[in-house]
Amino acid sequence: MTKHTVLTDAYRVVWRWHFYAGFLVLPVLMLMALTGGLYLFKSEIEDALYRPLSRVEVRDQRVSPDRWVAAAQVGLGGQVSSVFVPERADRAVQVKVRTEGGKRTAFVDPYDAHVIGSIPGDGLMGSVKRLHSLELFGRPFNILVEIVAGWAIILVATGLFLWWPRRRDMAVALPRAGDPKRRPFWRDLHAVTGLYAGAVIAFLAITGMPWSAVWGDVFLAQMRASGLGRPPAPAAASPWGHSEHHAPAGSGWTMEGAVMHAPGHGPASLSIVIATVESRGMARPYTVSIPGDPSLAYTAARLTEAAEEARSLYVDGRTGEVKADARWSQFGIGAKAFEWGIAVHQGQQYGWVNRLLMLGGCIAVWMLGISGLVMWWKRRPRQRDGQIGLGAPFAPPGPRARAAVLGLVLPLAVLYPLTGLSLVAAIVLDRLVSVFLKSRSEFAR
Repeated sequence: MTKHTVLTDAYRVVWRWHFYAGFLVLPVLMLMALTGGLYLFKSEIEDALYRPLSRVEVRDQRVSPDRWVAAAQVGLGGQVSSVFVPERADRAVQVKVRTEGGKRTAFVDPYDAHVIGSIPGDGLMGSVKRLHSLELFGRPFNILVEIVAGWAIILVATGLFLWWPRRRDMAVALPRAGDPKRRPFWRDLHAVTGLYAGAVIAFLAITGMPWSAVWGDVFLAQMRASGLGRPPAPAAASPWGHSEHHAPAGSGWTMEGAVMHAPGHGPASLSIVIATVESRGMARPYTVSIPGDPSLAYTAARLTEAAEEARSLYVDGRTGEVKADARWSQFGIGAKAFEWGIAVHQGQQYGWVNRLLMLGGCIAVWMLGISGLVMWWKRRPRQRDGQIGLGAPFAPPGPRARAAVLGLVLPLAVLYPLTGLSLVAAIVLDRLVSVFLKSRSEFAR
């Protein structure tokens, strides 16, 4: 076998798996790209949607924050879990309330504690976020995020392998003039889009992993155990606890679920907590989480743009004593890396340049999906020609050809076990389909 033939065989095998990866995950990737692109403009969309609820008249003095809580609880008939304090003086505070019918967000005028109105849950963008992570469909679909992200990286790696110039073949770096009715036009569009957007797509896939239900939880636990994650609790305070039910809102990946005990006697007060938070110089906007367990401290988490602005204050609601003040400088190197990755992923870290770059990656996913679909349609199997199957590229036999694919995907399968399991399932399915199609072809003859 000549060197050129081996290279061609490897190319065909990689092409086959690039086809399968796209066939399996591009529809989900396109959904995630659409919802992710919308979420990049969360503040603008919410401002437009909820303007009648969020705008208030600025007056001389605000009423006690405890009155915000009381008004929301009476108005919506539930228990308050958190209060969002906006940056601007002409904006309503947003009070999250747990009711018998589910969570709702009340918009409360901070100057007179009037409940202007309410929306279900976290509103439209909350639903978009849950759809983006597939949590809207339940935990099994959130697990699918990890598999899809892993296959997205496989798509980028195999796509780069296919694009790489070989001997007489010149790699396409710019779109070439062509007829949109013909397949080469769409092939060039697909290749150029993948070339320039592949790194962004791979980055989005990798930095989206902390939200996955298996890998993200395991990695987060390892960061905590190794000292590379959240800072140690202050010596004078109780150790960090972990609670899913009373998890502080808006505290970020590093402090997610972290709670601290503040045992004491007497009623707690949001007014005391907010007075302490502002005296400690925490910049607005921030969210104060009110724990349902009276033995836990209140948590104030700053809503940040850049990762290094992260800060969480743990305050005793009875005395105003600060139990912990967790800042970026105290985070471990692993936590800093992931907080930075998440901030870039969400288009926040570097302003509009960051946001537009992530938006470009989302648009590129759709361009790749559409161009890939058109290419498949133009070379799809036709019954009249005696062709059957999905139209996947032919995979020549030989261990050296298969080694090309294993060299690309095996490291990812080790790093992301669910992707590895799905890869094994795909290989088994591929073999079964090949055997079925072969037997069907022999039967037809």
